[in-house]
Order: sequence, then structure tokens, then C-alpha cells
Amino acid sequence: MACRHISVIVLFLWVFQFPDKSAVSSAVEEKGTVFVYGRAAVGTVDEDFICATLDWWPPQKCDYGTCAWDHASILNLDLNNTIFQNAIREFAPLKIRIGGTLQDLVIYETPDQKQPCLPFTQNTSLLFGYTQGCLSMHRWNQLNDFFRKTGAKVIFGLNALSGRNIQPNGEAVGAWDYSNAESFIRYIVQNNHTVDGWELGNELCGSGVGTRVAASQYATDTIALRNIVNRVYKDVSPMPLVIGPGGFFDAAWFTEYLNKTEDSLNATTRHIYDLGPGVDQHLIEKILNPSYLDQEAVTFRDLKNIINNSSTKAVAWVGEAGGAYNSGRNLVSNAFVYSFWYLDQLGMASVYDTKTYCRQSLIGGNYGLLNTTNFTPNPDYYSALIWRRLMGRKALFTSFSGTKKIRSYTHCARQSKGITVLLMNLDNTTTVVAKVELNNTFSLRHRKIVSTSQLPWVSNGETQREEYHLTAKDGDLHSRTMLLNGKALQVNSAGDIPPLEPIHVNSTEPITIAPYSIVFVHMPNVVVPACA
Repeated sequence: MACRHISVIVLFLWVFQFPDKSAVSSAVEEKGTVFVYGRAAVGTVDEDFICATLDWWPPQKCDYGTCAWDHASILNLDLNNTIFQNAIREFAPLKIRIGGTLQDLVIYETPDQKQPCLPFTQNTSLLFGYTQGCLSMHRWNQLNDFFRKTGAKVIFGLNALSGRNIQPNGEAVGAWDYSNAESFIRYIVQNNHTVDGWELGNELCGSGVGTRVAASQYATDTIALRNIVNRVYKDVSPMPLVIGPGGFFDAAWFTEYLNKTEDSLNATTRHIYDLGPGVDQHLIEKILNPSYLDQEAVTFRDLKNIINNSSTKAVAWVGEAGGAYNSGRNLVSNAFVYSFWYLDQLGMASVYDTKTYCRQSLIGGNYGLLNTTNFTPNPDYYSALIWRRLMGRKALFTSFSGTKKIRSYTHCARQSKGITVLLMNLDNTTTVVAKVELNNTFSLRHRKIVSTSQLPWVSNGETQREEYHLTAKDGDLHSRTMLLNGKALQVNSAGDIPPLEPIHVNSTEPITIAPYSIVFVHMPNVVVPACA
């Protein structure tokens, strides 16, 4: 065999990731080095960084002839499903953002609301294609019980179009009528329910989607929301966050908004659909193209700079990110290949000090972390859960020397004072064999490198690290089954999420990243100043 010269451990890693032996023999091997700067964190994320959304779309929501939402709406979700409950509990806690396009058409059935509480009805002549819909307090009580039972942290998106007039040019003018929203917030507090953050509006900033609100008016309305929260929660602790604007980034709009909201805003949220429409036939090409993935870094950096140069105390969040808009694409955004995009987004967001990242969606459409019809986890669910288990709050500057097809990110480990390295191989034929080296001086011109082999690895007399290798079943990027170290991740008959068990590897061995694979490497005894 051509592979006899490699070590036993590397051969084992290759074999379990290539059930087709011909793939092993045809793979090309290339060496590389992961450089980790460990002196200080480059970004810090929230403890509950991982977030997912629940949307309002009814079953009639269809895109490109496909209706992918079924009963995944906030109004009709089966809250008693065991898999659904277990999937949320595993994150302990999962931050859930309630919102989406129709949130700006929602009325709340509070005691002072005189209109009948009716569901959304399709009407293509209306804004967003639907009539107003209503959240009954009976349904909200069910949702609140569900969130409490599963330990979720709730961010609730409020209707920001109430009271405004839509002009022929698409601008929504007039002040926000917050009477119904304030009544709902008071209901929450009076009934001892918990909402961790209130977000104003959905995709109304900049040029908007369907309609838009000027930055100065939006700032005024955000201050009004802050005043409501301050009044209603005067004797309640903790006070929830005030969040906005929940839309697409526009530098001039965000700059004006953040400067004018003053101290009223806790987090500023933007949405990301950088892969284009779900109908795009080139989604996978974009996902596997490092240059394409790098483009989103510009917006992360621009928002970070605006925050740093403004008077705001708000931090950056990604409030909704589905990658491909209009519900994503079946067998792409719910398949293994999407984890390359999703994990790259989580890594990139962390580097640019983005505190929370909300995936569209937890369930619903073709981009849900969970299967819309049976609630079983899609591959990205497991990617998110492994991130949650292994990646701590501090992101470390990381670079890779070698093929451009490796994406690399490092965090202080969540479970130890060590580090966790995330490596993704976007190439379909090349196996990369990488070593990790620490750079504690961080000079791009003159590096002082300390090799990991010189650091204190020993644990209980052994020199080991933990590795989590993620691959697609049968090597099919469109597969909705993810393998962890060669074993399919599947819920059992009781609806339990499977354990996520690593393999233990001698730390003197290089890290092997097979073609089209993802590897989390937990190095518990690699001590760097940023993580000590």
C-alpha cells in the first residue's frame, strides 16, 4: 500500500473518514502549520454565543414552488415534541430570537387590544404578502412554559411598523405606536414571565426589505422602547436588553442610528444572507471558495469600527443569518456542506468581537438546525453543539500556512485552561497534515514561535489531545447525516441527543484533516496567557 509510511494513528484517522478505500489511495497529502497567537484574545463572545431563531411563517410560505415551513411557526409549533425539547436543553442555555419578516405585522392579544385575534392570511396585494396576524396570550403562555422548561433565553422581536404610514417610495413615516407593545411587555412582567431582550423591528434599516424607516426616527423609537423597559421593569431584576435594528448593514444608516440612540441600546443586530437566493445553483461553489467566504469579513470589520468610533455602548450581534435567503435550499442548507459556511461564520464573527450569532432558523425552512417535519437534528445542529461544548468565550488570532483550502479558528477551551482549534478542509482530494505552533509575540514581520511540543502537555502521565472529526455520510456533501469520528450522529428511540465523544490522540502526532472534513481539536494542557 502507498500509505504504509504513515503512522498507525494517522492511518486510523484516514480510514474512519473514508469508508470508500479508493478515496484513501487517491487522496493527496499536504503539510501545513496552524499559528495561534496566545498572548491576548482578539475577540470575546457571550457565554451563550450560539443563538437560533423561531419565525412566524405559516405553512403557506413557499419559495420557488417549494413550501418548506410546514408547522414550524411560533404560532403552530408542537411544543411537546421530545426531540425538540431535548435539542434545546443540550445547549444549557440556547438563546432563541423570536422574529422574522412577519413580526412587523403581529399584534398582541393583551386585555386592552380590541381587534379580533386572527391568524396570518395570505394576500399578495399587501406588504409582505400577508394580513396582520395575532399572538394570543394563551399561545404566549404555552411558549413561556416551553422556554422555561427547556432553559432557553428569549429575545423577542417587536412590531416596529405599528402606527406608521407606508409611502409610495417605500418609506415608513411617523413615530412608532408602542401602545400594544407596551401592553404586552407589561403582561410579561405582571405574570412573572421572562424575556431576556426586546428587539425593535425586522429589516427596516438602510434600504429596508419591503419598507424602511429613517435612522433618526428609528433611534427615537429605540429610546422610546428603552423608556418603556425602564418603567415596566423598574422593580424587576435583571432588566432585559434593548436591541435593534435587526436588519441588513448599511454603514451610513448604522452610524447615524448608533450615535443617536445614545445609551439606550445594548446590542445592535444585523442580518446575513451572503450566499444569495436559495434558488442559486452555485451555493456549494460559494461555500467551498475561501475567497468568497472572506468577503463577509469586511462587514464584520466595518460594524466593529463604527461601534468603536461612536458614542454607543452597544455591542455587535448577528441577529439572523440563514446564508441563503428565501428559506435556503433543500439538501444544501440542511445538509453537511452547510457546516463549512456556518462554522466559518461563527469563527469569523468571534474574531470581530461579535457577541451573539443567531442562526436562521432553529426549525423551519430549508436552513433549520432541526428537521422541519420530525425535529431530528440536521448536521449544523451538531456543529453548533460541538462549538458550544468546546469553544470558550475568547477568540485567538489564528493563521494557517499551507493550502488556502484550510479554514482555521482557535478559542480558549470551554472545558479547560487549554485551547480548542477548529480546522475545516474545503478541498475534495487533499488530506492536510498540520502541526500547531504558538506565537506569543505576534509580530507579522518577526515571529518568535514556541512549538507546542515544548509546552506542558502531560495529563495523568499521558500526552493526549481530544479530536472530533466531522464528515458526511458516504462522503456525500448533500447528506443530512453527519458522522463524528466515523459514527453517525442520530437520536435514539427515546428522542435523546447522542453523546459527542472524541478520539484521543498522542499530542506529538500532527493533526490530520481529511478532504471535505471538519476537525475540532481540544488541547487541554496547552497553556497560553490569554486563556490562563
